[in-house]
Amino acid sequence: MADNTEGNGMHIGWALPLAFAAMAGVVLGGWMPPGMFEIWALITLLTARRLHSLLVLLVLAWTASSILLADGAELVDGLSRQDVRLQGRILASDTKRDVTRLRVAVEQCQPLSSRLPACDNLEQVRLSLYDDLDIQVGDDWALTVRLRPPSGFANPQTFDYRGWLWREGIGATGYVRSEPSARRMAEAPATLRRLALSYLDERALDDRTRRWLAALTLGAGERLTADDWSLLNGSGTTHLVVISGLHVGLVAAGTLWLLRGVALWLSPRRWRMAVWPWWGAGVAAAGYAWLAGLDSPAMRAMIMTLVGLWVASGRHAPGTWQAWWLALGLVVISDPLSVWRPGLWLSFLAVGLLILIWQGRARPRGVGGWLSALVRTQLLLAPLMAAAALWAFHRLAPAAPFINLLAVPWVSSVLVPLGMSGWLVAWSPALAELCWSAFALARQCLHDALSIGIALLPVWTPPDWLVVPLILSLASLSIWWAIPGLPLPLRCLASVVFCVLPVTLDAPSPAAGELWMRVMDVGQGLAVELRTQHHHALYDLGPRFRSGFMPLEGMWPAGRQFDRVIVSHGDMDHAGGLEALEVHEVASWVSPASEAPDDSFAPCQQGDIWRWDGVTFRILWPPPGEQPALSSNDRSCVLLIETSRQRVLLPGDADRSVERRLLASLEGPLDVLVAGHHGSRTSSGSRFVTATMPGHVIFSSARDNAFGHPDDDVVRRFRRQASCLWNTASDGAVTLELGRTTSQVTAERPPVGVGSRCHQVESLRNRGSTVDRSHQQ
Repeated sequence: MADNTEGNGMHIGWALPLAFAAMAGVVLGGWMPPGMFEIWALITLLTARRLHSLLVLLVLAWTASSILLADGAELVDGLSRQDVRLQGRILASDTKRDVTRLRVAVEQCQPLSSRLPACDNLEQVRLSLYDDLDIQVGDDWALTVRLRPPSGFANPQTFDYRGWLWREGIGATGYVRSEPSARRMAEAPATLRRLALSYLDERALDDRTRRWLAALTLGAGERLTADDWSLLNGSGTTHLVVISGLHVGLVAAGTLWLLRGVALWLSPRRWRMAVWPWWGAGVAAAGYAWLAGLDSPAMRAMIMTLVGLWVASGRHAPGTWQAWWLALGLVVISDPLSVWRPGLWLSFLAVGLLILIWQGRARPRGVGGWLSALVRTQLLLAPLMAAAALWAFHRLAPAAPFINLLAVPWVSSVLVPLGMSGWLVAWSPALAELCWSAFALARQCLHDALSIGIALLPVWTPPDWLVVPLILSLASLSIWWAIPGLPLPLRCLASVVFCVLPVTLDAPSPAAGELWMRVMDVGQGLAVELRTQHHHALYDLGPRFRSGFMPLEGMWPAGRQFDRVIVSHGDMDHAGGLEALEVHEVASWVSPASEAPDDSFAPCQQGDIWRWDGVTFRILWPPPGEQPALSSNDRSCVLLIETSRQRVLLPGDADRSVERRLLASLEGPLDVLVAGHHGSRTSSGSRFVTATMPGHVIFSSARDNAFGHPDDDVVRRFRRQASCLWNTASDGAVTLELGRTTSQVTAERPPVGVGSRCHQVESLRNRGSTVDRSHQQ
């Protein structure tokens, strides 16, 4: 292998600037104010005197413009909830329960009404299909759809669906309409990947083996079920199944080994100098990534593998760190949106730590040396990868370090080779099924090992306050042991400090007499979390959608304890998430007498009062008994909460007639009001608003909801009382800390209205376009 010292000097001048230019373009496109990019580009262009500077400018312009174009490829507000006719190619199809989720690459888009704005800026959309249509991936379809701009719930420590849509390039979501009817325009072309999946479906294999074989060898991760993903996530082994650098690297390494053997046979004395085996390995890596779909993970794996082959060849190659920067720059240039994908940073952090661990060390010798190196590498990688996973996914898989010690060599040296061998002998079905039968046995062994590991060390979701200290401690622990030259006693002492420090921290909690309250973002519904010093309660449970999804799912890790759950009334937007609490422990349930789902619910009735940790809770409505004369909304359980300094009212969906009856019980202004019926005109009457003069008003509603909540007149009434207005549709979850001299209010999304505390909340008909970049963070 040739010396690469000269190569290091050649490439040090441009690899690092290339990466920094790509990242700078992402920053300019994602966060700089309008016009800043154009000004900066003009100044740079006028002052550039060398090709090197022009290259940097072009890279920066490319990545910045890609981010800006991604922002512009979203559905305009004027087309929200309007019918459009689009034609596109089906990129993905996933059926769960009675709903099929389609991802469509838009080729043509036209509103059904000529008075509506155009939608030809859309590139991809995500659709729900409720009809029984035979739609295959790769087909071209003409569909009538009702769309809305990308949106998602914004709650602490939950999945950022809005951010996922943005970084995947999906400009709108919606559902397929039955009229005008859908029509297949062209069937999917016969691609090599499609033919391979069809061939696999015809083999006599069990379903799980077929799914894992498709995912491990063809990158068809969409075939894995929720149970498969749960097993992989819980064991920290997702990286072993999705197409990654491991799979592409194995293909490249296997091809290189085979071709260098051929070179040795052809030219025994000069085989080490042969270039074509390295090119062959690069072609094999690129071909395999293309076969796997060449999506973002496969593209990233291909680029990193190709750069790695260049470094390993030693032919005018950059040094290891320059190659690291070069690969990062090329990945960002090829897909600027990948900066917001956790997989990018997981991959590069892992490779960077491997460089730090092995730089300057001798290559292991013998089986014992390689086993020792594998164990050492996995143990050093584990804390940093745990920290990165905690940062990206807000969970820890304690079993991951131990499982990966076995799973990594098992997958790389047994599962993947057996799966690939089956494809190499696919011309003989008998030989292919022999390889894949062995694969099935190896897969079952891995499945059992992962299941045992999760059972012994289940996934842990730490509380919000502990996430950052854990990330810092785990990352410091990994880096401290990777840095060469440090004495062993110092490493051990620092490790003890890093491990013990998070344990010494106390969980933040309200003091006696204080109330922490969070109006969660659940769309068109209501769910309010209430915490005192030693008690935890819920008021309403949010909706359950037609697909079966409940926003309360995944809001807290399983096993959370609630002292009381109050369901204001039986409407699905308030009681729909009842099943989501089955994984939690609830001491008592409360609901109106005629709205109770079963006998375990105690009646919610006027006059009930209890005190927790210096905070008083009063039920103001409904009166005792069934109250058959009242509508479901007017039977809403109305809760008044009083700290030593503030008062909070949760009226459910009670209308104006109930509000007027409550005035005598309220006796004065309110500090916080969760607007009745989501801001509907049936609630928040003039007399009630004038009498209560709420300091903060929170509307719990969905973005672009069909009901126009909050209503124009309701918003104006609260404005005339100088109330601070908040809306979960734009602000996300709203958290209040009450009981102190002044209340503290924070929103999950940055403020988009006027001022930092009092927001301008518009109704659906008056609301204009708002640029919300919170999904990019």
